[in-house]
Amino acid sequence: MDNDRVYLTPVEVSKFLMVSTASVRSWAAKGVLPATTTVGGHRRFLKKDVEKFAQMRGISVTAQPSGLARVLIVDDDVQLGGYLFELLSDIPGIEAVKVATDGFEAGQQVHVFKPTVVLLDLMMPGMDGFEVCASLKSNSETQDIRVIGMTGYASKENLNKIKAVGAECCLSKPLDKENLFSAIGL
Repeated sequence: MDNDRVYLTPVEVSKFLMVSTASVRSWAAKGVLPATTTVGGHRRFLKKDVEKFAQMRGISVTAQPSGLARVLIVDDDVQLGGYLFELLSDIPGIEAVKVATDGFEAGQQVHVFKPTVVLLDLMMPGMDGFEVCASLKSNSETQDIRVIGMTGYASKENLNKIKAVGAECCLSKPLDKENLFSAIGL
């Protein structure tokens, strides 16, 4: 994958530079570390900008961030989950893909699999996508995970509601591959 287009989250940058996420956010707020902001208000950093920042400040880095996405698909539609797993498993830029079929399983997988991106169905029995997203965004350990909603009920109300709880965007089902790849950052 082209290093010029690899984006990192604040958590990935903090691990790469061996500093706190508060330092990363502070540098971004002051404009000394260039960042872009997603539609959902989350900062993303180009890997090349982080490397340049580290070099200019004499910060030695011991680990290279992979910049590769770890995608967790959360959907109670087993066929769609299987399709997305197959579609994304061999795509350059994606390190690993897992599937969860409900909100409870998603919660378990988030802590074991450690995804960087969650593709999240809004309408699931039990814990729906809105609750899963709100839970992820309210926890300091998972708040930087990118959440991309997916729904067959793309009403303005649902789109606004999922963005309000922290999702970057929401894709309509059936999913358009190009829109999906673009939302993930591929």
